[in-house]
Amino acid sequence: MTRGASNTITDVPGLVVGAAHDARLASGVSVVLFERPAAASVSILGGAPGTRDTALLEPEMTVEAVDALVLSGGSAFGLDAAGGVMAGLAARGRGFPVGPVRVPIVPQAILFDLLNGGDKEWGERPPYFELGRAALENASARTALGTVGAGYGATTADLKGGLGSASVVTPRGFTVGALVAVNAVGTVTVGNGPHFWAAPYEQSDEFGALGIPSPLPQGALDLRLKGGPGRNTTIAVVATDADLTKAQCKRTASAAHDGLARAIRPAHTPLDGDIVFAAATARNPAPVDPFALAEIASAAADVLARAVARGVHAATALPFSGAQPDWRSRFAAFQNRSAR
Repeated sequence: MTRGASNTITDVPGLVVGAAHDARLASGVSVVLFERPAAASVSILGGAPGTRDTALLEPEMTVEAVDALVLSGGSAFGLDAAGGVMAGLAARGRGFPVGPVRVPIVPQAILFDLLNGGDKEWGERPPYFELGRAALENASARTALGTVGAGYGATTADLKGGLGSASVVTPRGFTVGALVAVNAVGTVTVGNGPHFWAAPYEQSDEFGALGIPSPLPQGALDLRLKGGPGRNTTIAVVATDADLTKAQCKRTASAAHDGLARAIRPAHTPLDGDIVFAAATARNPAPVDPFALAEIASAAADVLARAVARGVHAATALPFSGAQPDWRSRFAAFQNRSAR
């Protein structure tokens, strides 16, 4: 499998990505906007999720497609972001028709970034509605990585988290991409060193080309956990240009969670709310038999692992006392070596 032209989720035709953040707040929102309604589903494996309108994504539910998917900081306060996206889409005439009314379908997942040093004294109204609307208006084919959008305030157990993305083209010609806000309870690097757990899946030098240390350093498999209950969550969207049903999207979302397990140690704990959405833009008319679906699902896991590492690799630390360091400053010598 080869990575796409931009190596981001927008290599999947039929979607664009928008982001907005507030530096003082140290939080933000990312939106995946579909040019036309897309089949979608979700898989939730973390023990403390925060979501909006995810029940309708189950295969047996009536609504078949979504207009957009939202990833946001702000914990439960951040769930207002989907409202801002809905308002913007309604103004464009988008949405599920109910008689003369159209209701935009915008499921959402949130992460916890309320204790990262930013100013969360927002008064009576959290700012996420406006951030959601701004992210929608910013949507384009360009996907910025690192400390941006929903990944702006994200952290891991020992490094600054961030927004990551990657793409791949399967042997049968389907494009698969991932967008992820990495706010993990655990770590994405091996022990105290610069090497990423996702290294076996790296394409070219997208996050340093350092590989996996051999043998593993002493204590590399010791668990290191961040904060306490509810302070975490890695949230993601995987998308493909294949023409998938909701049930096939569900299978793809479930398989894509393997990417989180490959890139983060540990994942899917009672302390986080790890969530993966999967969507299909149906721009590639090639038939999807069980073997093609297996390729797409496997690619979704690999590409999500790569996106996790890219999000942390590209992040910059927040300018607050006690903020988690970013990978590039902590491992500058390795970064310089990998750039040569």
